[in-house]
Amino acid sequence: MDYEPSVFSSLGTLLLPLLLIILVAILIKKSIVVVPQARAVVVERLGKFKAQWNAGLHFMWPVLDRVVAKIDLREQVVSFPPQPVITSDNVTVSIDSVVYYQVNEPARATYEIANFIQAIEQLTVTTLRNVIGSMDLEETLTSRDNINGQLRGVLDEATGNWGIRINRVELKAIEPPPSIQQAMEKQMRAERDKRAAILTAQGHRESEILTAEGEKQSAILRAEGQAQSAILRAKGESEAIQKVFAAIHEGNPDPKLLAYQYLQMLPELSKGEGSKVWVVPTELTAALQSISQGFSTKE
Repeated sequence: MDYEPSVFSSLGTLLLPLLLIILVAILIKKSIVVVPQARAVVVERLGKFKAQWNAGLHFMWPVLDRVVAKIDLREQVVSFPPQPVITSDNVTVSIDSVVYYQVNEPARATYEIANFIQAIEQLTVTTLRNVIGSMDLEETLTSRDNINGQLRGVLDEATGNWGIRINRVELKAIEPPPSIQQAMEKQMRAERDKRAAILTAQGHRESEILTAEGEKQSAILRAEGQAQSAILRAKGESEAIQKVFAAIHEGNPDPKLLAYQYLQMLPELSKGEGSKVWVVPTELTAALQSISQGFSTKE
């Protein structure tokens, strides 16, 4: 029994330094803040804004200071669910959008707005209703760039007070009601059929025109060919006759032989298609007279 006080006293002397070491380690750990790259933290001291720390190593008082917000400084993408919007011609369309934003001032994004993501979503919905409400269905479906530009302008102006910049706003889909979609599909099908019929008719007309022009050119070429063939054939026959006559005259035949040769050439001259008129040379007349005189003398 005399050893119990000494045991407790020894345990107390061992635990006290150990507790102090643990407490100091916890305080050191809480006093060191490491901020990653492209991040920022907002620090308060006794409930009041103290500083905005960017990437790096920072020290704080564990009891007096505390980190109230950790902000990502990179560009963020948030997609909002489809929202029903009514056009100016009373057609309800479903539109889902995507917003690209970036926090430039973490302190303002922390203190100026409670939930900037929810605020951006609600602002997007109300702006969409205002923009689409001034357009009809056809204009809505064909004016995405215009809608995106108006949305970005309104959102960027409003979120500038919150330390947030809106980089881009995109509409992922604009979906009319099923009945409107069916009517649009029928209209598009009718337009395609109409264009196909017009193209088919134009093709037939052009084909007939080309066929007629081809037949015309073929007939012209055929006629020209026949004319040239007849001309060449007539020239050939004329040259042949001239050569025969020249050969006969060069041989210096007597009138009887000359008359005989002329009589042999007459059938050949009559075969030509262009031989419509015959020209009888004076030599043939003289030869025939000499032949007739010869026969009359014999008698």
